[in-house]
Amino acid sequence: MQPFTIVSGIAAPLPASNIDTDVIMPKQFLKGVDRSGLSDGVFHDLRFGPLRDTFVLNKSPWQEARFLVVGPNFGCGSSREHAVWGLGQLGFRALIGTSFAGIFFDNCARNGMLAITLEAAALDTLTAIVSDPTTAALTIDLPAQTITAPGGLQLAFDIEPTRKESLILGLDAVGATLQERAAIQRFEQAYLQENPWLA
Repeated sequence: MQPFTIVSGIAAPLPASNIDTDVIMPKQFLKGVDRSGLSDGVFHDLRFGPLRDTFVLNKSPWQEARFLVVGPNFGCGSSREHAVWGLGQLGFRALIGTSFAGIFFDNCARNGMLAITLEAAALDTLTAIVSDPTTAALTIDLPAQTITAPGGLQLAFDIEPTRKESLILGLDAVGATLQERAAIQRFEQAYLQENPWLA
Protein backbone atom coordinates (compact mmCIF):
# COMPACT_ATOMS: atom_id res chain seq x y z
CA MET A 1 0.00 0.00 0.00
CA GLN A 2 1.07 3.58 -0.60
CA PRO A 3 2.09 5.27 2.67
CA PHE A 4 0.03 8.25 3.79
CA THR A 5 1.90 11.00 5.61
CA ILE A 6 1.20 14.56 4.39
CA VAL A 7 -0.94 14.76 1.27
CA SER A 8 -2.22 17.88 -0.48
CA GLY A 9 -4.83 18.08 -3.20
CA ILE A 10 -8.27 19.11 -4.33
CA ALA A 11 -11.25 18.01 -2.24
CA ALA A 12 -14.62 17.43 -3.89
CA PRO A 13 -17.91 17.92 -2.00
CA LEU A 14 -20.36 15.01 -2.13
CA PRO A 15 -22.68 15.85 0.78
CA ALA A 16 -25.64 13.56 0.05
CA SER A 17 -26.55 11.14 2.85
CA ASN A 18 -26.44 7.35 2.56
CA ILE A 19 -24.41 7.04 -0.65
CA ASP A 20 -24.19 3.27 -0.87
CA THR A 21 -21.61 0.98 -2.39
CA ASP A 22 -23.81 0.28 -5.42
CA VAL A 23 -23.62 3.99 -6.27
CA ILE A 24 -19.87 4.06 -5.58
CA MET A 25 -19.20 0.85 -7.57
CA PRO A 26 -22.16 -0.52 -9.57
CA LYS A 27 -22.57 -4.27 -9.67
CA GLN A 28 -21.65 -4.65 -13.35
CA PHE A 29 -18.04 -3.83 -12.41
CA LEU A 30 -17.77 -6.75 -9.99
CA LYS A 31 -17.48 -9.43 -12.67
CA GLY A 32 -13.71 -9.44 -13.16
CA VAL A 33 -11.39 -11.82 -11.38
CA ASP A 34 -8.84 -9.08 -10.74
CA ARG A 35 -8.96 -5.43 -9.71
CA SER A 36 -8.15 -3.87 -13.09
CA GLY A 37 -10.41 -1.21 -14.58
CA LEU A 38 -12.31 -0.40 -11.42
CA SER A 39 -11.60 3.32 -11.77
CA ASP A 40 -14.11 3.33 -14.65
CA GLY A 41 -16.78 2.02 -12.31
CA VAL A 42 -16.47 4.64 -9.56
CA PHE A 43 -19.74 6.65 -9.48
CA HIS A 44 -20.27 5.35 -13.02
CA ASP A 45 -23.94 6.23 -13.31
CA LEU A 46 -23.27 9.75 -12.00
CA ARG A 47 -20.07 10.40 -13.96
CA PHE A 48 -21.32 9.02 -17.27
CA GLY A 49 -25.11 9.09 -16.94
CA PRO A 50 -27.63 11.78 -17.88
CA LEU A 51 -26.53 14.08 -15.03
CA ARG A 52 -22.83 13.93 -15.95
CA ASP A 53 -22.61 17.64 -16.82
CA THR A 54 -23.69 18.61 -13.32
CA PHE A 55 -21.83 15.94 -11.35
CA VAL A 56 -19.08 17.47 -9.26
CA LEU A 57 -16.31 15.09 -10.35
CA ASN A 58 -16.83 16.15 -13.96
CA LYS A 59 -16.22 19.84 -13.17
CA SER A 60 -13.05 21.83 -12.72
CA PRO A 61 -11.13 21.66 -10.42
CA TRP A 62 -12.83 18.67 -8.79
CA GLN A 63 -12.11 16.22 -11.62
CA GLU A 64 -8.59 16.15 -10.16
CA ALA A 65 -9.80 15.53 -6.60
CA ARG A 66 -7.71 13.46 -4.21
CA PHE A 67 -10.16 13.81 -1.30
CA LEU A 68 -13.93 13.47 -0.97
CA VAL A 69 -15.92 15.39 1.64
CA VAL A 70 -18.96 13.16 2.03
CA GLY A 71 -22.36 13.01 3.69
CA PRO A 72 -23.34 10.80 6.63
CA ASN A 73 -23.34 7.00 6.41
CA PHE A 74 -21.14 6.98 3.33
CA GLY A 75 -20.43 3.49 2.00
CA CYS A 76 -23.59 1.83 3.33
CA GLY A 77 -25.22 -1.10 1.57
CA SER A 78 -23.33 -4.19 0.48
CA SER A 79 -19.85 -4.97 1.74
CA ARG A 80 -18.16 -4.87 -1.68
CA GLU A 81 -14.48 -4.09 -1.25
CA HIS A 82 -14.38 -3.11 -4.92
CA ALA A 83 -15.78 0.30 -3.91
CA VAL A 84 -12.62 1.14 -1.99
CA TRP A 85 -10.35 -0.41 -4.63
CA GLY A 86 -11.99 1.73 -7.31
CA LEU A 87 -11.76 4.94 -5.29
CA GLY A 88 -8.06 4.29 -4.84
CA GLN A 89 -7.56 3.57 -8.55
CA LEU A 90 -9.28 6.84 -9.43
CA GLY A 91 -6.75 8.67 -7.27
CA PHE A 92 -8.58 9.30 -4.01
CA ARG A 93 -6.42 9.17 -0.89
CA ALA A 94 -8.88 10.18 1.84
CA LEU A 95 -12.56 10.51 2.65
CA ILE A 96 -13.86 13.03 5.19
CA GLY A 97 -17.33 12.73 6.71
CA THR A 98 -19.32 12.49 9.92
CA SER A 99 -19.92 8.74 9.68
CA PHE A 100 -19.15 5.75 7.49
CA ALA A 101 -20.77 2.34 7.23
CA GLY A 102 -18.83 -0.06 9.44
CA ILE A 103 -17.65 -2.61 6.86
CA PHE A 104 -16.79 0.13 4.37
CA PHE A 105 -14.78 1.95 7.06
CA ASP A 106 -12.80 -1.23 7.77
CA ASN A 107 -12.28 -1.85 4.05
CA CYS A 108 -10.78 1.64 3.79
CA ALA A 109 -8.25 0.85 6.51
CA ARG A 110 -7.32 -2.48 4.92
CA ASN A 111 -6.66 -0.84 1.57
CA GLY A 112 -4.76 2.32 2.46
CA MET A 113 -7.69 4.75 2.24
CA LEU A 114 -7.77 7.25 5.11
CA ALA A 115 -11.36 7.74 6.35
CA ILE A 116 -11.66 10.73 8.69
CA THR A 117 -14.66 11.48 10.89
CA LEU A 118 -15.46 15.02 11.98
CA GLU A 119 -18.24 16.61 14.00
CA ALA A 120 -21.16 17.83 11.88
CA ALA A 121 -20.42 21.55 12.38
CA ALA A 122 -16.78 21.14 11.33
CA LEU A 123 -17.80 19.09 8.31
CA ASP A 124 -20.38 21.71 7.27
CA THR A 125 -17.65 24.37 7.36
CA LEU A 126 -15.28 22.19 5.34
CA THR A 127 -17.99 21.32 2.80
CA ALA A 128 -18.70 25.01 2.22
CA ILE A 129 -14.99 25.72 1.70
CA VAL A 130 -14.35 22.92 -0.80
CA SER A 131 -17.58 23.73 -2.68
CA ASP A 132 -15.87 26.91 -3.87
CA PRO A 133 -13.45 26.08 -6.70
CA THR A 134 -11.05 28.77 -5.51
CA THR A 135 -10.70 27.22 -2.03
CA ALA A 136 -11.01 23.51 -2.75
CA ALA A 137 -7.40 22.54 -1.97
CA LEU A 138 -6.65 20.86 1.37
CA THR A 139 -3.63 19.39 3.11
CA ILE A 140 -4.07 16.36 5.34
CA ASP A 141 -1.24 15.72 7.78
CA LEU A 142 -1.80 12.26 9.19
CA PRO A 143 1.12 12.27 11.67
CA ALA A 144 -0.19 15.55 13.14
CA GLN A 145 -3.85 14.51 12.62
CA THR A 146 -4.85 17.80 11.02
CA ILE A 147 -6.68 19.05 7.95
CA THR A 148 -5.61 22.49 6.71
CA ALA A 149 -7.80 24.52 4.36
CA PRO A 150 -7.19 27.81 2.57
CA GLY A 151 -7.44 30.83 4.85
CA GLY A 152 -5.64 29.07 7.68
CA LEU A 153 -8.50 26.90 8.90
CA GLN A 154 -7.10 23.85 10.66
CA LEU A 155 -9.23 20.97 11.88
CA ALA A 156 -7.98 18.21 14.17
CA PHE A 157 -9.22 14.64 13.84
CA ASP A 158 -8.97 11.46 15.85
CA ILE A 159 -7.79 8.11 14.52
CA GLU A 160 -7.13 4.77 16.17
CA PRO A 161 -3.34 4.48 16.74
CA THR A 162 -2.87 1.10 15.04
CA ARG A 163 -4.80 2.25 11.97
CA LYS A 164 -2.74 5.46 11.87
CA GLU A 165 0.56 3.56 12.05
CA SER A 166 -0.45 1.14 9.30
CA LEU A 167 -1.45 3.99 6.99
CA ILE A 168 1.73 5.96 7.64
CA LEU A 169 3.89 2.88 6.99
CA GLY A 170 1.79 1.69 4.06
CA LEU A 171 1.10 -1.68 5.65
CA ASP A 172 -1.89 -3.92 5.12
CA ALA A 173 -2.84 -6.56 7.70
CA VAL A 174 -0.26 -9.03 6.37
CA GLY A 175 2.47 -6.39 6.30
CA ALA A 176 1.66 -5.29 9.84
CA THR A 177 1.82 -8.91 11.03
CA LEU A 178 5.17 -9.46 9.29
CA GLN A 179 6.67 -6.63 11.30
CA GLU A 180 6.62 -9.18 14.11
CA ARG A 181 8.28 -11.84 11.97
CA ALA A 182 11.18 -12.46 14.38
CA ALA A 183 8.85 -12.90 17.36
CA ILE A 184 6.63 -15.23 15.33
CA GLN A 185 9.61 -17.35 14.32
CA ARG A 186 10.84 -17.54 17.94
CA PHE A 187 7.39 -18.68 19.03
CA GLU A 188 7.24 -21.31 16.28
CA GLN A 189 10.64 -22.71 17.22
CA ALA A 190 9.82 -22.83 20.95
CA TYR A 191 6.42 -24.37 20.28
CA LEU A 192 7.86 -27.10 18.07
CA GLN A 193 10.54 -27.89 20.67
CA GLU A 194 7.83 -28.36 23.27
CA ASN A 195 5.64 -30.33 20.83
CA PRO A 196 8.09 -32.16 18.51
CA TRP A 197 5.42 -34.48 17.10
CA LEU A 198 4.00 -31.44 15.20
CA ALA A 199 7.20 -30.88 13.24
